Amino acid sequence: MSDSITGKTALRRQLLAERALLTPEQTDAAGTALAGRALELAELADARTVAAYVSVGSEPGTRALLDVLRERGVRVLLPVLLPDNDLDWGVYEGADSLARARLGLLEPAGPRLGPDAVCAADTVLLPGLAVDARGMRLGRGGGSYDRVLARLARAGAHPALVVLLYANEVVARVPEEPHDHPVQAVVTPEGVRRFGG
Repeated sequence: MSDSITGKTALRRQLLAERALLTPEQTDAAGTALAGRALELAELADARTVAAYVSVGSEPGTRALLDVLRERGVRVLLPVLLPDNDLDWGVYEGADSLARARLGLLEPAGPRLGPDAVCAADTVLLPGLAVDARGMRLGRGGGSYDRVLARLARAGAHPALVVLLYANEVVARVPEEPHDHPVQAVVTPEGVRRFGG
């Protein structure tokens, strides 16, 4: 096993343990603050289509953000986890349109648009566990969003890539592998940080 993979595993374990200590009240408050910060992003103010996700458990909350984007007339695409861990997409039609899925996920219950639907997004909001000073993101390790980022690159699509995290998850360095892609910004409940040019 490479040092990068070992380092990622250890960092994931540490960050997931820290998230496990959060109360539902803390995650709810963080989600409200996160939505306010994210809505200040020019990448969301001008977006017509945003690929996002429904937070679960102790992830930084996205539900308030999803609802505001939808109220603004933004077409919000949500992932549907396929058996091979790739992602299909469906349109968010409100909280009542979400269905429970495997791994405790909530997914859109409506029609599936296909894995390439993400290529139409102006902005992609990514889940993660950490991001570093270079904008390198650490995901959970399932590879779903690695596939999404590779699909965007193959299609020549260049949406803004933004990861949603807690402030303590912005770290000095994330172990990196050749398939990893940097993001342009991170939003935490405390603010926004941009990377690169």
